[in-house]
Amino acid sequence: MSIDTHTERRRPAAAQTENTTKRAKRTRVTPRRMWLFTAIIGIIAIIINIPLLNSILVSFKPDGEIAQNPLGLPTNPTLDHYANVLYASGYDFPKFFANSAMIAIGTVLLVLVIAIPGTYAIVRLRFGGRWIIDGASGLRLLPAIFFVVPFFILFSNMGLEDSIPGLIIANTFLNLPLAIILLAAGLRDIPQEMEEAAAIDGAGVFATLTRIVLPMLAPTIVAVSVLVFIFSWNDYLFALVLSTSNATPVTLGAANFITSTGIRWGDISAASFLSTLPPLLFAVFAQKYLVSGLSAGAVKG
Repeated sequence: MSIDTHTERRRPAAAQTENTTKRAKRTRVTPRRMWLFTAIIGIIAIIINIPLLNSILVSFKPDGEIAQNPLGLPTNPTLDHYANVLYASGYDFPKFFANSAMIAIGTVLLVLVIAIPGTYAIVRLRFGGRWIIDGASGLRLLPAIFFVVPFFILFSNMGLEDSIPGLIIANTFLNLPLAIILLAAGLRDIPQEMEEAAAIDGAGVFATLTRIVLPMLAPTIVAVSVLVFIFSWNDYLFALVLSTSNATPVTLGAANFITSTGIRWGDISAASFLSTLPPLLFAVFAQKYLVSGLSAGAVKG
């Protein structure tokens, strides 16, 4: 009687294992299906990047060929447009590039300095309550143009107009809600027992944050850094309103090729392509951490 009872208890586990194996076989992706998915994703990627690809082609075409054949391959490739961008008088591309780099890097550093301890206080120390995360989410949904006029008036009175620190503060304000949301999701994935063990060993809040939490939160921090860098580098609206000459970034500097005599499409395309290289390379090299950081909090066991 006991043997039969033991056998009956084992049957559900065996049946569950068999069902799991069958589901795994049914959901297994075949090589043919994988190639199909890859081809579809590749076609979508090409369609999305057609403007970028066309801009690269235009940057290698002479001016006359741009007007005659704007969408085709260049028949007489030239580097004149890149020479104009880098060495033309009245267009200081190295200065614009340096301004963009200082604005983007400064924004990343300031966002991390504010967001990491702030998010830790919200999630772990229960500072402020859930409404802060909800408020950050709502603030991120507002269009950037909503804040342009208040920032212009404020910075004009504070003497921060047309300055690198002013644009860093403006971009920090725009990107801080996104950083708080992503860091909060990453913090919730870290087992709190490790922090409690550190507290038992005598570690304070600062030591726990720097020695326990930050190493485990590194993928999310990298993801936040990449996104904030890209968004700050690509900012055009605040640069247009808050800068005139001293703090002009590359996104706004390309507009200098729109003159009274016409639009120099080749030079604009060359400047645009050069300006996309830093965030593109940054994202490619940090792709592993970017994916893992963005997926933080997406799966709950």
